[in-house]
Amino acid sequence: MSQALATASLPVPSVVGSLDAYISAVHRIPVLSQDEEQALSRRFNDDNDLESAKKLVMSHLRFVVHVARGYNGYGLQLSDLIQEGNIGLMKAVKRFDPDQGVRLVSFAVHWIRAEMHEFILRNWRIVKVATTKAQRKLFFNLRKSKKRLGWMNAEEVRVVAKDLGVPEATVREMESRLSGRDIGFEAPTDADDEAKPAPEAFLIDDGADPYDSISEADASENQMGALSVALSKLDARSRDIIQRRWLTDGEKATLQDLADEYGVSAERIRQIEANAMKRMRGEIEVAA
Repeated sequence: MSQALATASLPVPSVVGSLDAYISAVHRIPVLSQDEEQALSRRFNDDNDLESAKKLVMSHLRFVVHVARGYNGYGLQLSDLIQEGNIGLMKAVKRFDPDQGVRLVSFAVHWIRAEMHEFILRNWRIVKVATTKAQRKLFFNLRKSKKRLGWMNAEEVRVVAKDLGVPEATVREMESRLSGRDIGFEAPTDADDEAKPAPEAFLIDDGADPYDSISEADASENQMGALSVALSKLDARSRDIIQRRWLTDGEKATLQDLADEYGVSAERIRQIEANAMKRMRGEIEVAA
């Protein structure tokens, strides 16, 4: 239903071109009486009448604007919050049961706020600030519960934790997240010498340790030396096969190519190769 309503000339701020014009337009839409609301809901539920659903949504757009204004302090565009709330309103219309004896506005507020909350959590910061259920609950209640600016004292933390039913440690962690800000991982682009170092400055570069570099180079040199010794102890044919199969910079020879050259079968070349590799491993292990 939501997609159908979205294509049914539903006014949204981006379409109207002005948020003020949109708000003015939705406030001119008549408010439905309870009888009208129930009749439209039944037609939609019983007959899947999308025109009835559209009228229900249109008459409650002003309420979405009212709810969205309550989230102005999160630094997000009011028009974006309104559009997210409209999605929640359409979901509420789809699930509304007129026989429960409540008005649609009372039922829809949960769905409208849920969509706005999800949008705020996704877009308030680059790094998601609330992931668990307790953190999400705190995110929208902690600012209301704080009695003063700055960090809360131990008593305030205890009161907030008790009121919201979460551990005190969770309150402290969320307060820390709310008080922080996003910073770039890389160094700042300005030439301010007093700017704080970027996070990348605190990363450890293991490759910069001279001891490790020398140790790795020495180990590589020893391995190459052991390989050369092992190759020198093979017979000429075995050495040629190993070099052309595994130690060439160009195109590697196939078993059949070597078989044709030496006048034997490809299986025989494979056996010679396997025996040579076994002997070389033994020589390298002894050298190690």
